[in-house]
Amino acid sequence: MNPVDFSVLLRGDYPRMIANGLVTMLELTALAWLLAMLIGTLLALARMTTSRVARGLVAAWVEYHQNVPMLVQVFLWYFGIAALLPAELQVWINRHGGEFIFATISISLAMSAYVSEDLRGGIRAIPKSQLEAARALGLSYLQSFRLVVLPQALRIALPTLVNHTVLLFKGTALAMTIGVAELTYATREIETQTFKTVEIYLFTTVVYLGFSLLIMLAGNLAERRWALAAR
Repeated sequence: MNPVDFSVLLRGDYPRMIANGLVTMLELTALAWLLAMLIGTLLALARMTTSRVARGLVAAWVEYHQNVPMLVQVFLWYFGIAALLPAELQVWINRHGGEFIFATISISLAMSAYVSEDLRGGIRAIPKSQLEAARALGLSYLQSFRLVVLPQALRIALPTLVNHTVLLFKGTALAMTIGVAELTYATREIETQTFKTVEIYLFTTVVYLGFSLLIMLAGNLAERRWALAAR
């Protein structure tokens, strides 16, 4: 039985591969999260309007992205939608990291559906009288939502938003399937070359677990801070 030897991770070019994979993983997570929050907020606002068309379109968006596996959505964007773009645009995208771009788009759109539902639940928990009071003070509909409703909705929805942030973070590993050299891709390449399966994937497991716990800790700290500020 061969002993477990983690020193293999420090040999040759492997530290650079791991470092680059970590950076790519974090960049993908940050960009996808920002887009998911932006799109999810707009979707939540549209879902709360009186327009049946807007509510129906958002409901369809949410149902699609919550019920189709994220991996299928990644493949659809990279192999399907990308092929429908003009040839010149395809060339430009491929020259500027097409794999990373389409992974960011697909993951952020998938998670925007969860964000919109989290925020919608938070908005519905706020008494309508607060919106009416904001309007009575002279704020427009959008100003009332931005300054009065959304901050409270974010506070209420924070626990589920943190959970879905962790889900988004873990989902970035799916980007390896289309060639994005994030952490899972890098460690798989090292495992293929060294055959040190236990060491490589145990290291990857610890990294993902560590970052997931950091996200949850940050969310917990934010909840406590908001709770103190609300007193």
